[in-house]
Amino acid sequence: MKKRLILCGFGNVGRTFAQLMTDQKQAVADKYGLELELTAVVDIGGAAVAKEGALPVARLLSHVKKGGSVETFESYGQPGLGGKALLASAAAEMLVETTPTNLVDAEPGRGHMLAALKNGMDIVTANKGPLVLFYKEIMDLARKKRRHIYMSAAAAAALPTLDVGLLCLAGAKVLSIEGILNGTTNYILTRMTTEKCSYEVALQAAQEMGIAETNPSLDVEGLDTRNKMILIANRLFDKNFSPADVPVTGITGITLKDIEKAKEDGTVIKLIGECRMEDGTVMLEVGPKRLGKEHPLSTVNFSEKGISYLSDTMGRVTVTGGKSSPVGAAAALLKDLIHASLFQHRKPGP
Repeated sequence: MKKRLILCGFGNVGRTFAQLMTDQKQAVADKYGLELELTAVVDIGGAAVAKEGALPVARLLSHVKKGGSVETFESYGQPGLGGKALLASAAAEMLVETTPTNLVDAEPGRGHMLAALKNGMDIVTANKGPLVLFYKEIMDLARKKRRHIYMSAAAAAALPTLDVGLLCLAGAKVLSIEGILNGTTNYILTRMTTEKCSYEVALQAAQEMGIAETNPSLDVEGLDTRNKMILIANRLFDKNFSPADVPVTGITGITLKDIEKAKEDGTVIKLIGECRMEDGTVMLEVGPKRLGKEHPLSTVNFSEKGISYLSDTMGRVTVTGGKSSPVGAAAALLKDLIHASLFQHRKPGP
């Protein structure tokens, strides 16, 4: 089976995905009977488009690594060609969306997704913005066009948050979900717990290691965890939560005194994204939570992540780990492409 792909976004995640897809191309073909063909790449200044067959990915990556741009790549470059224009008429089956997450208006990712769906394409995405802000609009169009959207890479990258809920717990009723979904905040809280240092010292250490951004507000204020929980809850429960629906408390107010008091009580403080059923209503919340030693997420430390599902028939199922890096996100994109081919006959929609 051949799948022709258009990749929108050629930053760290996009380039890593292109490299990983190339490296694993033969293995994927041998194991799954799936032939992946990258036919176009779109970036800020334009696109590189193969008129026939596939782009020479290795040469494109080398060209960009040497300082070149996508739109100046050999005879394939098309300066000024944007994603929406290309996706509106391109002959391809899949859009791989890796443009930066924009939580103001979700562009250009939203426009890319809508154009791809209108042109009959399925979507694999690492971009949270469009699905956090415009979930219903995009999913309604996907159902109308009988297309599918795969979002593992946007919902904690290599940690299989959605796979567990959708596949491993198929047939069971999910009662609650708890997740440590942000490696930066977990690293800070772990350093505070194990080394008895202040929040400020732990944050500085995270920044020096490259775990935290210079402006870490998206992580430490709980917004990244909120966004991932919105995707997980909307996908699993077919809801339409938006950022305004989720109470959020970050970790900036956590003091060493709080950490020490928790330890005295035999608990540990973690930033938890929580989804639970209350009288038949799905509720979301993000905030610091004390976990007892018996809780499976209590031992998830440093930049590791984890998710724990409680179900009616399968009990508690917990998964931890998952690489937090462009490689982890790229691997999640590749996994979703494979799943898209294996489950292509399922009901249309997200």
